[in-house]
Amino acid sequence: MAEQFQEQGGASTMDPGPFRRWLTSKMMTQLARPGRMARRRRRAEQRRTRTGGRHIVEVFYQPDDSYSHLLAQVLPSFATRYDVDLVCHLVEGPAGKNAPEPELLGRLSRYDAQYIAPGLGLDFPAGASEAPPSHLCALAGSVMAGLDSARFIENASSVGDALWRGDAAALTALAETLGQASSEKVAARLAAGNERRAALGHYSGGMLYYAGEWYWGVDRLYHLEERLAALGADQRPGERPLMARPPAEGGPLRDNGSLTLEVFPSLRSPYTAIAFDRALRLADESGVVLRVRPVLPMVMRGAPVTRQKGLYIFWDTAREARAAGVPFGPCYDPIGEPVRRAYALYPWACEQGRGNALISAFLSCAFAQGVNTNRESGLRRVVEAAGLDWTAAQEHLQDTAWQAMLEDNRLAMYAAGLWGVPSFRLLDPKGEEVLALWGQDRLWVVAQEIQRQLAAGP
Repeated sequence: MAEQFQEQGGASTMDPGPFRRWLTSKMMTQLARPGRMARRRRRAEQRRTRTGGRHIVEVFYQPDDSYSHLLAQVLPSFATRYDVDLVCHLVEGPAGKNAPEPELLGRLSRYDAQYIAPGLGLDFPAGASEAPPSHLCALAGSVMAGLDSARFIENASSVGDALWRGDAAALTALAETLGQASSEKVAARLAAGNERRAALGHYSGGMLYYAGEWYWGVDRLYHLEERLAALGADQRPGERPLMARPPAEGGPLRDNGSLTLEVFPSLRSPYTAIAFDRALRLADESGVVLRVRPVLPMVMRGAPVTRQKGLYIFWDTAREARAAGVPFGPCYDPIGEPVRRAYALYPWACEQGRGNALISAFLSCAFAQGVNTNRESGLRRVVEAAGLDWTAAQEHLQDTAWQAMLEDNRLAMYAAGLWGVPSFRLLDPKGEEVLALWGQDRLWVVAQEIQRQLAAGP
């Protein structure tokens, strides 16, 4: 089971075989079941009430991580609103196979933070396109390492603000006021934070952990807020959540085709499965030109996905799907030959005006209906659900035109500083890039940018 989420080789050899595909699919389906999460939450709450324990939320803060800085800005309000105890850990960033493109990830995270902060009522310096200098990161870490959880929550935002603005004077003043930990203490606290995070089953900074579940910073905080409210821990019930996600809607302004939205999907991506149809709907509602540019799955491009990361992705996708009201599960992993055969059909489907329908049908069958697309009957079900003729489709199963097409799309995606899916790129009337972001949870940012561009006029 673990091997299914690890490096298996390049596109030419990436096929795990029927048994491993079946085994992975069973696990994926179990992770996606709503009842499973409900049972786990129920057991966790029973353990807490039985021992009379408090609600404990653990925070994993990485000083040089832009998402950690956004989270730090919310922590004081979160601690005031919810009847919880916050325990703060200092950690380093992901490493090894959990960070296959570390330089791209760092650059994109800073760019991403600048875009999402205003829509969430937060701040991230517009000029922070580069990583903070190493000596300032070390200074910020030494300040934070000397703080207990209460002072950590109170001061993390100020320390982060000085760091990300490159304000050495302000950061030095904070160090003089709050104190600095020795290099030995910093190392010990980082080691302890990293060890605790690994023991709980994660790898990244900017994370929250509560009673068996992980929450990625401000992007997933609304899930935790909803959970705590259901447990009676919201001290201002009925009010809007601190980090409610803005809607990804197409109005009120409508484009006449001057803007172009490029969508980069993959046929083995659970996040793509819950976002593809919504992206098509956003393009239709807003009137922008839609250009779908499929790419190979990351593992078929040679990028490693560890078991730890794979488990989190499927668990998180199921949670995000329920929040969005999108079907997800049962699943049947389409890695390898099913993906290649579907992509072989894609250029032909596009000629019939059914390219998007083919991608949509494949994702639905694989990730919402549990169809085994490795079987002829499964692929036929995909083809017919897309409104295509199965007899005609069989003539194109060995076509190879898709390979050059997908490689062009991959290169375009990387040129935009992106490498994962689903990714989105918004182009102006001249074809110049306005926005390039990664993630199904960025559709609301794309929607807002479309409206901003339309409001600005030609």
